[in-house]
Amino acid sequence: MTSPQSDPAPQPPQPPQGHVHGHTHSHGPAAPVSKHLRKVIAAVVIPFATAVVVGLIAFWPGGVPDHERTGVGFDRQTQDGKVVQVVKVDCADVNAAQVPPTGDTSTPSGREAVNEQEGECAKATVEVTSGDDKGRKFVEVVQPDAPRQLRKGQGVVVAYAPDAPRDLQYSVTDVNRKIPMTLLAAIFALAVIAVGRLRGVMALVALAVSFAVLTLFILPAILQGSNPLVVAVIGASAIMLAALYMCHGVTARTSVAVVGTLISLLLIGLLGSLFIGWADLSGNTDDNTGLIHGLYPDIDMSGLLLAGVIIGSLGVLDDVTVTQTSAVWELHQADPRMGWRGLYRAGIRIGRDHIASVVNTLVLAYAGAALPLLLLFSIAQSSVGTVANSELVAEEIVRTLVGSIGLVASVPVTTVLAALVVSADRPGAGTSSSTAAAPARTGRGRRRKA
Repeated sequence: MTSPQSDPAPQPPQPPQGHVHGHTHSHGPAAPVSKHLRKVIAAVVIPFATAVVVGLIAFWPGGVPDHERTGVGFDRQTQDGKVVQVVKVDCADVNAAQVPPTGDTSTPSGREAVNEQEGECAKATVEVTSGDDKGRKFVEVVQPDAPRQLRKGQGVVVAYAPDAPRDLQYSVTDVNRKIPMTLLAAIFALAVIAVGRLRGVMALVALAVSFAVLTLFILPAILQGSNPLVVAVIGASAIMLAALYMCHGVTARTSVAVVGTLISLLLIGLLGSLFIGWADLSGNTDDNTGLIHGLYPDIDMSGLLLAGVIIGSLGVLDDVTVTQTSAVWELHQADPRMGWRGLYRAGIRIGRDHIASVVNTLVLAYAGAALPLLLLFSIAQSSVGTVANSELVAEEIVRTLVGSIGLVASVPVTTVLAALVVSADRPGAGTSSSTAAAPARTGRGRRRKA
């Protein structure tokens, strides 16, 4: 007769073993912390938030300053239009261009002139569908090798030049993409809400707030002559506070992520200011920045470049700091006996995975944006040194490397802050020890070996 086996004694929660990947966003509700710790965090965050509000009030622009349109580039009057008819005609009948006198068709201009003489062009009749001249029609001739061809019923954007002869006042500048862009935005919003539910709704609200700060504060303030760096820091801080607290709640865990993001932003600002000045980057490198400088010569274009670096790094910084803070919090819940050094070592192992993926993402994002430019250098068979030394590419290199340094630094900074804060918590004043010691729910458990 065998004696009944007694139940095994319950085992204490074990700290996580092995290498854990930290790029997860299924953060559960944060465990409550003591009243003492909440007061300490509030003493840091509240003055910072107050300073941001004061900065918003002090630099609030009150609207975009008026100016006379130049009719160049984006600074043109535009209206909606619609292509009502397209007919094919001989290019020689509608173009005045001639083949170069030498007959040299080996050059791009020569080949283009030949196409204009011998090809079949499209003669489109376009009707203006908005503005004071609604219903007015004009003719647009499209070359056979033009990158954008017109078709009947297509919506277009037309530019208006009031000083030009009447027959030349309107011209097609772009295609109207409002319907597909709106549909894509709606699909995005539905996907976020379907997966994220309430968190998804709050993320969309935070996104709307971010765009509001950008369009109502940052851009008009820079146009009115305020220092772009100061405006970018204030605006980015406002976006950070709104986005983090709306998406993740007003908790100690979120506050630690806010402080970590702020420190990283300051580092990015200092490094960006140093290397943009040292490399003599003017920020005026293409037609768009040249037009801005021509319209508003008082704008500091190098400061505008630095502001772009700060704002561009903010979104990825939020992701890194929130993930690292949440990882440390979960590690502490899994093993409340772990000290801050142990929490830091475990959290930084998670952070190394995050660094590798985020830095690669950031570099590829900038490289993708500059791909046409890099292709031109490749066609010209320029050396790597020549390409990197050109201001157009040097701007992207500085933007990428400064932002990446800030991202890398945010991992240890946020991890050590979270480890110090959560290990310094004193259960009892605002939370029970049982709550503090409760292990976090884990996923699928592993079968123990006999």
